[in-house]
Amino acid sequence: MDINLLFKIAGIGILVAVLHQVLSKAGRDDQAMMVSLAGMVIVLTIVINEISDLFATVRTVFNL
Repeated sequence: MDINLLFKIAGIGILVAVLHQVLSKAGRDDQAMMVSLAGMVIVLTIVINEISDLFATVRTVFNL
């Protein structure tokens, strides 16, 4: 895991927060919620891929 992963997740979080605020102020609360859910799905996908890589590394190290 490197620092780029943290920056990527933080960048997505900031972008989603700004879009959510803009859409909420414009009266588009449904779209704001969809943007928040999409951001969460994207971050969860990134985290799941990293966990998968971790398990693959553990299997390789312990010859499982």
